Amino acid sequence: MTQHSISAVRDIVAIVDLGGERKAAVVAADLARQTGAHLTGLALAFDPVIPVYTVAAPIPTDFIVAAHEQSVGDAKVALEAFEAIGKQAGITTESRIGESVAGDSFAAVVRNVILTDLAVVGQNDPDHPEPMREVVIESLLFQAGVPTLLVPFAGVSAFVPDKVVVAWNGSPAAGRAVRAAMPMLTTAKQVLVAMVDEGRQMAGEPGADIGAHLARHDLEVTVRTIANTQGGAGQALLAFAAEEDANWMVMGAYGHSRLMEFLLGGTTRQVLTNATLPILMSH
Repeated sequence: MTQHSISAVRDIVAIVDLGGERKAAVVAADLARQTGAHLTGLALAFDPVIPVYTVAAPIPTDFIVAAHEQSVGDAKVALEAFEAIGKQAGITTESRIGESVAGDSFAAVVRNVILTDLAVVGQNDPDHPEPMREVVIESLLFQAGVPTLLVPFAGVSAFVPDKVVVAWNGSPAAGRAVRAAMPMLTTAKQVLVAMVDEGRQMAGEPGADIGAHLARHDLEVTVRTIANTQGGAGQALLAFAAEEDANWMVMGAYGHSRLMEFLLGGTTRQVLTNATLPILMSH
């Protein structure tokens, strides 16, 4: 196999968890170390979310100010932890706080990732839940349109490119994900293309197109059709990745528009919730 580098990944933004082990920042720092990329840590400070039905009178200004200060303080603590992670990895870092104002559709997230090669975000940890994590991921994928690496909250502390599963269904989203992942795919030792059998008749040899495309990039490719499960395509893909002891996965992010807002589709949400390996997604 021809040797490649992932020098095309030069600018990474990590969404820094406000608590927990901050595995996304750890993996992002390891990836930045491998690629020589600059790593920016973005900690989000959220306005307090107050259910409308609880509001019988105007919210006291003191409460709003105190909640804002607490949120910014939490973000600063998270960035101190991020800077320590970057120092340990021996990489150059930059720290930013993105303040989310009610009704801004996470403009702070979008604004900070417009010029980046890759965003890295952690899976929501049930023991240390992050505010609005699913909406943040939607903003990265659908509003900013940036390739996004989802990092599981447990079991992963480095980015190992060796064995990758590429989820393929011939869709534009899947094609964009492959293109976005190519700088990292070219360092893989083994690429497994997985197509979930959904009972549709496909013209020609299934997977021949994606297999040929990846082979032209000097990749060692195996194309496999896998059975669907009662748990759905997302569960089938994750089970296959686990059986093959894959290090990471590439897949298109699917969603649908409702009142001009993108929402995660069922398969995408299933993978994000249950992933036990890093997943590179692109819309």
